[in-house]
Amino acid sequence: MSTPLADWIWFNGEFVPWDQANVHVTTHALHYGSSVFEGIRAYATPKGPAVLGLEAHVRRLFDSCRIIRLEVPYSHEQISQSIKDTILKNDQDSCYIRPIIFRGAHRLGVDGRACPTDVVIITFPWGRYLGEEAIEKGVDVMVSSWRRMGPDTHPAMAKAGGNYLNSQFIVMEARDRGFIEGISLDMNGFVSEGSGENIFLVHRDVIYTPPIGASILAGITRQFVITLIKDFGYELREEMVPREMLYIADEIFFTGTAAEITPIKSVDNVEVGSGGRGPVTERLQEQFFGIVSGEAPDRFNWLTQVREK
Repeated sequence: MSTPLADWIWFNGEFVPWDQANVHVTTHALHYGSSVFEGIRAYATPKGPAVLGLEAHVRRLFDSCRIIRLEVPYSHEQISQSIKDTILKNDQDSCYIRPIIFRGAHRLGVDGRACPTDVVIITFPWGRYLGEEAIEKGVDVMVSSWRRMGPDTHPAMAKAGGNYLNSQFIVMEARDRGFIEGISLDMNGFVSEGSGENIFLVHRDVIYTPPIGASILAGITRQFVITLIKDFGYELREEMVPREMLYIADEIFFTGTAAEITPIKSVDNVEVGSGGRGPVTERLQEQFFGIVSGEAPDRFNWLTQVREK
């Protein structure tokens, strides 16, 4: 028996005890990676738990299903409500949320469209993904030898389980070499993203981030940060970023649901800026965490309260 991280998991429309939420060994996704998922966070606020970017995440979940030809037996609204219901059922003030949709059991073969579709929602506590001190002090990273997929190989815009074998190689290589995370390049040698994070660079008062065409996942947190960047009046360029720009940037930071906004203090043992969190990163963090904690007004309507009052 595993140690439950929560009491209940939503499994095909029913709440199942943590240790009973199992799948059969013939599950197609287990053999072929035919799953899509989301990573979402709910934050504790004075009004109770609030989900960050709920509708945007569920929309991307359905987009990913469409890309890999996976039929979903529930509506967008049903999944959104079930996420809130699962948080309430587990009595969580804050949590990480993992909805996953996958091709189910009893039919093998590469084309799994005849398999049943299973839908699961998991919620559990999860702290800082890259370490408790990372938000303030930053992380040491390396440029990975593993490239992101080409546009005619895997669908980078789908948050599909099969894509994450590539991510595993990137982060395992980095940690085996003493770094926290890796930065991957695209097939043309331009900066793409981390194993599970988007990336931004500050260089001479301009903020750069790789475009969708650089084999990145269109991150929800990435879009929130772009909104803040524009709101603050910074110049933003979504364009191809050469690798060497990583070594002359004044600031670099990751964004993502798990990573939130995490500064990078060195790349390939080359110090970034002053070797710590820069002023632009800190300002973006301050506003982002202020909004998600309920301490600052949610002026962009990012939050969905779990308990309606």
